[in-house]
Amino acid sequence: MILPSPENILLFIAAATILIVVPGPALLYIMTKSIEQGYKAGLASVLGVGVGAMVHVVAAAVGISALLVASATAFSILKYGGAAYLIYLGVKKLTEKNTAITSVSGERKSFSRIFYEGIVVNTLSPKSAIFFFAFLPQFINADKGGTTSQILFLGLIFLVIAFVSDMCYVLLSGKLAKHIRTSDKFAGMQKYLSGSIYIVLGLLTFMVNKPTSIGGSK
Repeated sequence: MILPSPENILLFIAAATILIVVPGPALLYIMTKSIEQGYKAGLASVLGVGVGAMVHVVAAAVGISALLVASATAFSILKYGGAAYLIYLGVKKLTEKNTAITSVSGERKSFSRIFYEGIVVNTLSPKSAIFFFAFLPQFINADKGGTTSQILFLGLIFLVIAFVSDMCYVLLSGKLAKHIRTSDKFAGMQKYLSGSIYIVLGLLTFMVNKPTSIGGSK
C-alpha cells in the first residue's frame, strides 16, 4: 500500500483539523439534531454524515486516479482548480449573511431515520463532492503512484478527525443549545473563521503545488 509522504500526512492532518473544527453545513446539521433530540440523535447524525463523506472519498479516489492515468496535465489543472475553488468558498462565506441555527419543533425522528437522513444529506451534496475533489489531491504524491490508496488513507484520517470533532460538538450542543440556536455572534464567528481558513488554504496551495509529472519525466 503506497502512502503519502510523512510531510504531506502531517500537513493534511493540520489542515483537515482546522477545517473540520470550524462549523460548516454538515456540522450545523449535526448540532441541530443534537439540540432537538439530544446526544443519541447527535451520534446518529454524526455516523450518517460520516458514511456520506466516505462515499465522496471513494468517488474522489476512483475519479482522481482515472484522471491521473489519462493526463498529468489534467491532474495539475484539477489541483490548481481545487485551490481556486477553496478561495472561492472562502470569499463566498465571508460575504454571506449570518445565519444562526434554528430548531423547528416537530415530530421526533427515530435514530435510524436520522442516520439515513445524514447519509442522504451529505452524499447528495454537490458541494461536498466538489470539496473532496478540491481538497484531497493537494496532499498526495502522484509521482509515487498508488493514487487511490493515498486518497483513501487521507480520507480515513479525515473521517477519524471529523468523528472526534463532531462528537465534541454533540456533547457541547446540549449544554449550549439556547445560546447556539439564537446567537448572531456565533454565526458571525463561524462565517469569518471558515471563510478565512478556506482562502488561506487555497493561497498556500497555489504557492506550494507544482505541476505533476508521470513516469519521472521532467
